[in-house]
Amino acid sequence: MIEQEGTVIAVIGRYARVRTERRGACGRCSVSNACGTSLLERFFGRRPGELTLLNLPDADVGDRVLVGISEQGLLRAAVLAYLVPVLALIGGAMLGETWGGEYPGVASLVGGALGLTLALLWLRGYSVLSVRHPERQSLVLKRLEPLSIAIAPPVNPRDARDPI
Repeated sequence: MIEQEGTVIAVIGRYARVRTERRGACGRCSVSNACGTSLLERFFGRRPGELTLLNLPDADVGDRVLVGISEQGLLRAAVLAYLVPVLALIGGAMLGETWGGEYPGVASLVGGALGLTLALLWLRGYSVLSVRHPERQSLVLKRLEPLSIAIAPPVNPRDARDPI
């Protein structure tokens, strides 16, 4: 199970909208300042992610929660999201070129676009149907203890000296 902490920002029936801070792999690698991933992260910044998840522990707005997804579910989703559209694009382009007649280049472009479009429509339907299978989706696993905040004692004005 791959897990990450987040904060519930809304509750919608059985589901919770959770904001998570994205964690990059940078910093754990010896070439963290020289790779493309760290460059993109510095350029675009780290924005928080928002997910709508099945709320198993009935967390409320403001609760810190642990979000998780199974490794198999993540692997399956990655293969389907990346491999299926690429294969459909290539397959459609090859079919278009084969059956293109006088204009195989144009037919290849049209076939590739059609294959990609059909694959994306199939993926949309698959993602809608996968909502019925909790093992294929991210879940709110449990509530976490609230963060404690240490408060500094007040400063005595006589001790604080202004250097000016």
